[in-house]
Amino acid sequence: MTEINQSTRMSWVDSAKGLSILLVVAMYSAYNTGEYTGATGFLHYFVGFATPFRMPEFFLISGLFLSQVIDRPWQRYADRRVVHYFYFYALWAAIMIVLKVGLFSRAPGKMVDDLALAIVEPYGVLWFIYMLAVFSIAAKFLWQIRAPHWLVVALAAGLQMVHVESPSYVVTQFAAYFVFFYVGYAAAPAVYRLVAWAEDHVALGIAGLVVWALANGLLVYSPGYAVAPTEMKMGLAAWPPLHLVLAICGALALCVMGSLLSKLSFMGWLRWLGEHSLVVYVAFTLPMSIFRGLAMWSGLLTETGPLSFAVLVVATASPVVLYFIVKRLGFGVFLFERPRWARIAEDRPSIPVVGLAVSPKIG
Repeated sequence: MTEINQSTRMSWVDSAKGLSILLVVAMYSAYNTGEYTGATGFLHYFVGFATPFRMPEFFLISGLFLSQVIDRPWQRYADRRVVHYFYFYALWAAIMIVLKVGLFSRAPGKMVDDLALAIVEPYGVLWFIYMLAVFSIAAKFLWQIRAPHWLVVALAAGLQMVHVESPSYVVTQFAAYFVFFYVGYAAAPAVYRLVAWAEDHVALGIAGLVVWALANGLLVYSPGYAVAPTEMKMGLAAWPPLHLVLAICGALALCVMGSLLSKLSFMGWLRWLGEHSLVVYVAFTLPMSIFRGLAMWSGLLTETGPLSFAVLVVATASPVVLYFIVKRLGFGVFLFERPRWARIAEDRPSIPVVGLAVSPKIG
């Protein structure tokens, strides 16, 4: 079996993260467009297929390298796994609220309220980054009390399946997604072995992906499903135990897919996108809404399918363009790189933060 060294591992992880960020932007692009057109397009069905595993895969990958840092002293650990995320969350939540509420909506009072609420309730799409910090704190605490993996996974899976609905969005999302983050941490060696096996048995790996895709699609689009302009109602895949299984299987499938795609030279753009997934994640919503509004106003794109796909392309590319401009000018670097003053541990030099999952490369 091929040894999984750091460079190989990071290559497939970056490709898998690239697939993940595209799926996330695709969902928001489709539903944002559908909200204003009142119709569905082909992108809605693609997004529907990915519903079981779209966010679980992001969390699973984020937990893969936790074992390499979890035994650090609290200050060093918190710097990389808590302050790291809260810095970008606070920065971009403030930017979005000031622009959307303060300037566009001209509601300074509501802007102040939203800024205060964002401290305890994750704001908009940035909830993912907020929850990564919360999950990291929880995982460190569980490690300190030596909680067995099997028990934590069992309890977290139970929380996920009972579909907790709490007045606190933090509690709701913790119950829904902590199991995937912890599985990424606890089952990392098994994930590495699966990826190595797929790399050594490409034909079987591809066949396995085909079988998984057919099973996932049939269960999602089984009787009872409904594709609406702003949401997806799954068929049999909505049954909690099956939903959990499909989420983990889908996350593993994207890891394998990322591994196979990382071997193709012309897919270098996907690896780059995954490596810089934070750049896209924090900054895609504003260009998404602006472009969708302009496209509809101009009348150039009226069909929901082509319009939502165009929104996806623009929403993904715009943050990348902004990133290159910032790097070129050297102004505004703090938008994508955590400055020295935002660190609580200086044992290592400040390094650009270009991915959502903290990895050995930047840990």
